[in-house]
Amino acid sequence: MGEPYHIKPPVIVIGGGGHAKVLISTLILLGRKVLGFVDPKTSLPPILGISTLGDDQAISLHDPDKVHLVNGVGTTGISVLRRQIYQKFRKTYYNFETVIHPSAIIALDVEIADGVQIMAGAIVQPGSRLGANAIINTGVRVDHDCSIEAHAHLAPGVTLSGGVLIAEGSFVGTGASIIHGISVGPNSIVGAGAVVIRNVPAGVTVAGVPARVMAAKNKTK
Repeated sequence: MGEPYHIKPPVIVIGGGGHAKVLISTLILLGRKVLGFVDPKTSLPPILGISTLGDDQAISLHDPDKVHLVNGVGTTGISVLRRQIYQKFRKTYYNFETVIHPSAIIALDVEIADGVQIMAGAIVQPGSRLGANAIINTGVRVDHDCSIEAHAHLAPGVTLSGGVLIAEGSFVGTGASIIHGISVGPNSIVGAGAVVIRNVPAGVTVAGVPARVMAAKNKTK
């Protein structure tokens, strides 16, 4: 069940943009203590009353055993930076907080790895698995027995029917729908509003109704 929120360590949010703002709002709703946020733009104004601590180097001033991190770097496609941040700080023994908005509905048997973020109004049904550092954004519907692998991002309003696989590092755009049993390969992009009725190979971009391959060899470096 994990530790109750009132005895969990305080958190530092990495990033100072829109995604970080939504996460800070959620953490406040959950009653978590937020020490601050870090960003390369160290002069950013406070976010919802939470001030910047400086750039990423400020994290090293805090013992990994006494603080958790929240990955506030958002994505509008494949995000190498978000993945790199997660991997960098995990190697130095920091833990990433799993953040679940209080309005989200999560089945009891859903497997949730560290650093997963489940936003307002999302629904995740039984038998599903959510990999490390994945984002299940606002209003996403994940039906039974889906697998969303590490570093994947389901943008707001995405609908997955049962048994869908979203492989590592892939991005599914706002309002896209994917029918039962479909697989989306690693590091692929599903365009906003797409309807996916066929398996998507690795490293491509698909879009349209029905979705078709628009571009191959997505950049992952």
